[in-house]
Amino acid sequence: MPSFDVVSEIDLQEVRNAVDQANREVGTRFDFKGSDARFSLEDAVVQMQAQSAFQLEQMLDILRLKLVKRSVDIECLEAGQVETANNRARQALTIRQGVDTDNARRIVKEIKAAKLKVQAQIQGEQVRVTGKKRDDLQQVIALLRKLELGLPLQYINFRD
Repeated sequence: MPSFDVVSEIDLQEVRNAVDQANREVGTRFDFKGSDARFSLEDAVVQMQAQSAFQLEQMLDILRLKLVKRSVDIECLEAGQVETANNRARQALTIRQGVDTDNARRIVKEIKAAKLKVQAQIQGEQVRVTGKKRDDLQQVIALLRKLELGLPLQYINFRD
């Protein structure tokens, strides 16, 4: 039976490259001279540090631009609260990977509501969709592309 998996994966190497490019740009921009503004990447969390919240917004725009140029979907970024203390501002950006349980349930619910002859099941951080016809699976992919989930979806392991 034909099947495919719905996942949400981000290439962390491309994120690391984008963070490095953003650091270089912040280091050379005139409005950041002497401010010790920087990005750091640990696991799947990007830490931004600057002197003010306004500079953090500027840095976030720079990072988003670099991520888009590297074909990383910026919907995967989840911005944390801005922390201000001792003339420093910090913000953490979490890179979301995997389809969380709530979104997986919503995906399965939408597939069942479409009345297509396919089965969808949650397997960890992905959703497997199986059906008898390839055309039904392609209709499911078209349906999922229209959904607004707030995270990027990829369709992998398409098997006939």
